[in-house]
Amino acid sequence: MTPAAVLTEERILDAAEDVLRRFGPAKATVVDVAKALGVSHGSVYRHFPTKVALRDAVARRWLDRLAGPLDPARDTEGPAAERLLRWLERLAAIKQGMALSDPELFATFSQLTAEAREVVDAHVARLAAQLTEIIADGVGTGEFAVEDPSTAGLAVLHATARFHHPLHAAEWADPAIGSELREVWRLLAQGLAARP
Repeated sequence: MTPAAVLTEERILDAAEDVLRRFGPAKATVVDVAKALGVSHGSVYRHFPTKVALRDAVARRWLDRLAGPLDPARDTEGPAAERLLRWLERLAAIKQGMALSDPELFATFSQLTAEAREVVDAHVARLAAQLTEIIADGVGTGEFAVEDPSTAGLAVLHATARFHHPLHAAEWADPAIGSELREVWRLLAQGLAARP
C-alpha cells in the first residue's frame, strides 16, 4: 500500500459522506464505504467498530464544520449585543445556506444527527458555550446584566431555533427570515441588557 493510499479515519469519513450522498442514510452500508475505498469492510471496522460509530463520526465532523466558523474569538469587535447578532446571523446563514444549496445532503445530515443524540448534545453544548462567552463578555463590560451567562447562552440558542434548527428548514426560503431573526435578537438583547 502506498503512503497516498493509507487508510485513515479522514479518508473513511470522506468516502462515507460520498456514499451517504449517493445512497442516503437508509441504504448506505459499511460495505459500500469499503467498496468506495477499495478495501475490505473489515479495514473500515478497524477504525470504526460499528456502523453507528461511523455514522456518528460523520455527523460529528459535519457539526464541527458548522461550529468552527462561529468561534467568538474570531469576532471580538464592538458591543456584545452586536457580536451576538453577528453570531446568530452566521449560524443561520451556514445552516440555511446548506439547506437551500444542497437540500438532499442537508436532509441526509439532518437524519444522521437526529440519530446521534450524544453527538448532537455535544454540538448544542458547544454552541451554547460560544453564546455564553459572548454574553459573559457583555456582563464583564456592564452591557448585559444576567446572573448566569451559561443559562442565558442556552436560552438564546433555544429561543432562536427557528432560524437554525433543521426541523425548521422548510421555513428558511421565506424572504422575511432575516428580518425576523433581527426582531428576535432585539428582544433578546433588551432582555439581556443592563438597566440604568
